[in-house]
Amino acid sequence: MTIWQHIKSDWQAHGRSSYRAGFRVLLVYRFGNWRMSIRSKILRAPMSVLYRFCERHVRFKYGIELPYSVKLGDKVVFEHQHGIVIHGQCEIGDGCIIRQGVTLGNKSLDAPYDAPKLGRRVNVGAGAKILGNVMIGEDATIGANAVVVHDVPAGATVVGIPAKIISQL
Repeated sequence: MTIWQHIKSDWQAHGRSSYRAGFRVLLVYRFGNWRMSIRSKILRAPMSVLYRFCERHVRFKYGIELPYSVKLGDKVVFEHQHGIVIHGQCEIGDGCIIRQGVTLGNKSLDAPYDAPKLGRRVNVGAGAKILGNVMIGEDATIGANAVVVHDVPAGATVVGIPAKIISQL
């Protein structure tokens, strides 16, 4: 997909509104990825300065930290703003919904590149923490304020601290 196709599908996933915080963060994310496709460092430098300015602006205004290095699928929705932190090595599948207060990060300073991988259509509740090198299967649901430190199978619903499976398709 081209950058314009990604932006159009992000816009559609966010209710066809360019005013929603999640869409604006994704717009800056897509720009950050696009600028890395510019081979010449001299031509890429001004784009990098512009990206850093825009990234800091949306991070401070909306409270969503989404580095350009995240592998992000199509039609990902940031349902509410503020307190969302995504590790730079995360992978987020198509159609995921991420709500306010969610952290996708590493568990230890000894393994700084261990980051969660979310399958397609994962629904992450408000305040959930997904930590370490864990795989969340397709169509899984993470309950609000759950702390996930182990893999979650496809179609499962997990809640609690630490998260435990309460139902599975």
